Amino acid sequence: MTTESPRWFTSSYSNNGGACVEVATNLVASHGVVPVRDSKRADGPELDFTADAFSAFVDGLKTV
Repeated sequence: MTTESPRWFTSSYSNNGGACVEVATNLVASHGVVPVRDSKRADGPELDFTADAFSAFVDGLKTV
C-alpha cells in the first residue's frame, strides 16, 4: 500500500475570496478517490469521493 499524500490545489477559476474548496487529484490512480476540503480549514475534515462521482460532479457543473 502506498502512503502517498494529497497534493492540494484550488481551481484556476477561484477568485481567492476565501470561499474555495481544494481538491487532490493525485490520489485517483493509487486510491481511486478525489479528496476535497475547505481551503480555509486545511487541518479540518476532508471528503473522499470516488473518481467517477467527482467526474460526474464536474461534468454537472459544466452544464450550469
